[in-house]
Amino acid sequence: MKILVTGAKGFVGRNLVEALKTIRDGKDRSRGIDTDIEIFEYDIDTAPELLDAYAAECDFVFHLAGVNRPLDEKEFMEGNFGFTSTLLDLLKKHKNKAPVLITSSIQAALDNPYGKSKRAGEELIFRYGEEHGVRVCVYRFPNVFGKWCRPNYNSAVATFCYNIAHDLPITINDRNHMMTLVYIDDVLDELIRALKGEENRNGRYCAVPVEHNITLGEIADLIYGFKRSREDLSVPDVTDGSFSKKLYSTFLSYLEPDNFSYKLTMNRDSRGSFTEILRSANAGQFSVNISKPGITKGQHWHNTKNEKFVVVKGHGLIQLRKIGSDDVVNYEVNGDEITVVDMIPGYTHNIINLSDTEDLVTFMWANECFNKDRPDTFFEEV
Repeated sequence: MKILVTGAKGFVGRNLVEALKTIRDGKDRSRGIDTDIEIFEYDIDTAPELLDAYAAECDFVFHLAGVNRPLDEKEFMEGNFGFTSTLLDLLKKHKNKAPVLITSSIQAALDNPYGKSKRAGEELIFRYGEEHGVRVCVYRFPNVFGKWCRPNYNSAVATFCYNIAHDLPITINDRNHMMTLVYIDDVLDELIRALKGEENRNGRYCAVPVEHNITLGEIADLIYGFKRSREDLSVPDVTDGSFSKKLYSTFLSYLEPDNFSYKLTMNRDSRGSFTEILRSANAGQFSVNISKPGITKGQHWHNTKNEKFVVVKGHGLIQLRKIGSDDVVNYEVNGDEITVVDMIPGYTHNIINLSDTEDLVTFMWANECFNKDRPDTFFEEV
């Protein structure tokens, strides 16, 4: 299959081309598409004569090219109608009946220069499909967000993410303004379904089935929360399909390379150190504990709090004893055989570094974040 992508260097185009490459190279076999594909990338800086060659050979057309921020309003019609007409004329010239997919905008329903130009391009595609018996897919996208979207251009989400990541101010005229958004990965899923002839249709138009409705103020608050998360160690809701999961991934893509890492606070004493890594609202707390040679830590129990200990380096002994009992349960652990040991509610427990020379490094998870006002932690030696 030979696939033509116009606007290949734009936001959606770049993401689509990279997704198609993972299919072509056999890295993504989940799409159900034969890996024997060839990608024709066309953009504003591509030699015009190549479009004629691509139109002669292609088996499917993703027409993503368009104009949305021109210097002169007449460029709207030239870019969104004129180029579409040129593309279709070339397909007709070569009697190529490859399916054509075009990405339009919800602004096509509005009576402004941009909307008129997008609507004109849609009608041109619809007529072409009817007159030549070609399958056409017309998508009116709402606001699309995700990695590689250009900030300070025409995307509030991209601008907010970029500016907040770079400690720059943002402007919100109406916090209650409701936005309808689609995430780039959901867009790609739909476009690739269309490539297979499985597009999601709603009347004469096609649509991305997953949309998110949220106010500008709520978006800004979430992103500022992501920015603070390196200090309070919080993580957003990353439930599969959640808006915050998608927005957080988008925010991270706007960080500069020298800002990918951040230091944590190591609470040190003579016994070693304890470092919190993450705190989550629904998935508890993640930490790293380092015990010096011969040191015993713990010696406490919990009512509801429970933990998982995983020794990743060194040689240690984990002991548990049920409150009111004299029977001690022993687990000898080491970093060469990764083992999870549960700290059971109602059992006092400890962890002992059995080495005389090596630190004991333990990854720990607790089902709740530590709360100094209600620690649910009671000292008692095992």
